[in-house]
Amino acid sequence: MRNKKIYGLVGKNINYSFSKGYFLDKFKKEEISDSDYLNFDIDRIDLIEDIFKNNKLSGLNVTIPYKEKIIPFIDELSPVAKEIGSVNTICFEDSRKIGHNTDIYGFDKTLSEINIGNINYALVLGTGGASKAIRYVLSKRKIKYNLVSRSKKENSILYKDLDVNIFNQHLLIINSTPLGTHPNIEEFPDIPYHYLDNKHILYDLVYNPLETIYMKKGIEKGARVINGLKMLEYQAEKSWELWSKYN
Repeated sequence: MRNKKIYGLVGKNINYSFSKGYFLDKFKKEEISDSDYLNFDIDRIDLIEDIFKNNKLSGLNVTIPYKEKIIPFIDELSPVAKEIGSVNTICFEDSRKIGHNTDIYGFDKTLSEINIGNINYALVLGTGGASKAIRYVLSKRKIKYNLVSRSKKENSILYKDLDVNIFNQHLLIINSTPLGTHPNIEEFPDIPYHYLDNKHILYDLVYNPLETIYMKKGIEKGARVINGLKMLEYQAEKSWELWSKYN
């Protein structure tokens, strides 16, 4: 490892994460012998400064809960990352750290593949860093959305206020929260699932497990469901494309 380029994932409680296995498998398949991928599991964001001291770093991914919190520690943001205020990929150019967001690419590509038809309205469950990329893509696609939150926030509605009229209009429902992620697989967003039918699409950014309770409840009502695995794969490849430009 002494002479290898180091890539990695920054997050909290990320032993379950997809990224390390994905990139190590990629390096093996593509015979990339000069690179390694590590998990940087930190309890608070200021510890990122110690990670940045590693002069072998060639690229980082960033996950929950640091997609927003990491921004003050970065030298420069891509125009899109700056616009939405969320970073999930960091490139290194000499001593400069440049933040990007590849979640946008991954989410947009999966929407193209699942044929969302004439859906004009969406519900976005959660208001954190992950939801910012979702909202950006929906806006670019001219899909109007409502944010759903547990506490009252600007431009959001409460879970308890969701009713049949909202569900009849908003046929795409996206879970951008970590609810249901391994090991807490019994958790799920508190929405009125009995209002769902076969016109709805439930998109879960969670990918571990591959079928969450949120998705299962949608299936029971005839809704189409999709997990976050393909989005994650697409954003990972986009991250690699960006890193390759600097290495």
